[in-house]
Amino acid sequence: MTGTRIALVTGATQGLGLALVEGLAVRMRPSDRVYLTGRDADRVASRARRLAVASDGAEVVGRLLDVADPDSVRAAADAIAREHGGIDIVLSNAAARQSPDRTPADEVDAIAETNNHGTLRMLRAFTPILRAGGRFLVVASSFGRLGHLDPRVRPPFDGARSLDDVEAVVEAWRRAVHDGSASALGWPNWLNIPSKVAQVAAVRVVARQRRERDLAEGTFVAAVCPGLIDTGASRPWFTDMSRAQTPAQAASALLDLALDPSPDPAMYGELVQFGKVLPWRAELPPEARAAVRVVPV
Repeated sequence: MTGTRIALVTGATQGLGLALVEGLAVRMRPSDRVYLTGRDADRVASRARRLAVASDGAEVVGRLLDVADPDSVRAAADAIAREHGGIDIVLSNAAARQSPDRTPADEVDAIAETNNHGTLRMLRAFTPILRAGGRFLVVASSFGRLGHLDPRVRPPFDGARSLDDVEAVVEAWRRAVHDGSASALGWPNWLNIPSKVAQVAAVRVVARQRRERDLAEGTFVAAVCPGLIDTGASRPWFTDMSRAQTPAQAASALLDLALDPSPDPAMYGELVQFGKVLPWRAELPPEARAAVRVVPV
């Protein structure tokens, strides 16, 4: 990527998102611009002001963007297309926080709207304005592999051929959680698993549609797993946080990939963790599921 580069991070007022903006600001050039986005105007403005003063690198600009609001996503994409003619780096990171003290029915709407429909909205709005050589990374999780799901609920994700297909599966899952049939159908109690699988499925759909052109132009689309991060959102779910990273540590590998001038084409469209592909269809051993302490409800 040459010339002035434009980057945008969603969910960027705290945690990993804020660390990603900080890292981009340091690693990119003074002529580049990084949009720090979120849904709280005061927090967006205060974080952007602080980074604008602290960074000697790229310009940091705050912008309201609520991925749960279709109009907000479209407006942000339209404004960037109008102001810059396109975008070079998109890090789709926004996610709704979950609590083991609440039931899945209490939380599934926020998770579906933010993590899943939010990801779909970002893909639909921003991939059309992604410039040649650009990067679009969706922050997902190692839980976003089919092996974390009951075999009964895998086929709709694996067979999705459009973002509309993924959207339909998310809505079927959401309805099942609300009507109490989710467990009988094979859905796990922990909402994070189907939510992350749906994010990775969405990336795979877009990559399938764009692969030939993107690889020819040096454009890169992927889902990324930052690994376990020590935050208030993750602590309630895991029994062992001794190996958890700080947000800044977790951001490092993601930034390496986003700024790599020639990422490995084998990683295109895949779920990537620390530079390696996590196979979509791999069967996972039981201990892989035991790594998380899910509180049953």
